[in-house]
Amino acid sequence: MREDLRYASDLTDGNGRRSIETRAGRYVQPLHLSQAGSTIPMAVLKPSSGAHDETPEGIAGRLVGRQGAVIAERGGVAVGCVLYRDEGEDVYFGRLAVLPDHRRSGVAEALVDAVEAAARARGAKGVLLGVRIALTGNQRLFTRLGYAEISRDAHPGFSEPTSINMRKAL
Repeated sequence: MREDLRYASDLTDGNGRRSIETRAGRYVQPLHLSQAGSTIPMAVLKPSSGAHDETPEGIAGRLVGRQGAVIAERGGVAVGCVLYRDEGEDVYFGRLAVLPDHRRSGVAEALVDAVEAAARARGAKGVLLGVRIALTGNQRLFTRLGYAEISRDAHPGFSEPTSINMRKAL
């Protein structure tokens, strides 16, 4: 992990509520796209991404059992995040996001490293992800990080594949 990045893992806040706590012990509140302080350009995907419909409450509701989240911070500001969960003998991650001003600076790689570390700690055999076919830059990133295509899927209502499933053996 880059020295200027810190990451957080999912924890319970002591009152039974899920929250995100950094290694320094500071709680990080979810950042909604409308609070990011600028217009964030989004890729036009067909079908549209379900990430646009996420809410802090919805994400918090999924952080139960053996599911988790990682938040990358730079200078005390959340700049990226990823969600992960057990899937069979592997760990699956999704919703990897990095604020535009922090892309191409090692944040995505640090988040993937953190997921892989969590997967190893759980004894997982590999790490899975899904990436849209239209997001060729993301495909190149994951390939560079050691992930290989294992299959393609079509979203409901589409006859041709719209996403690529990738896996990295641990």
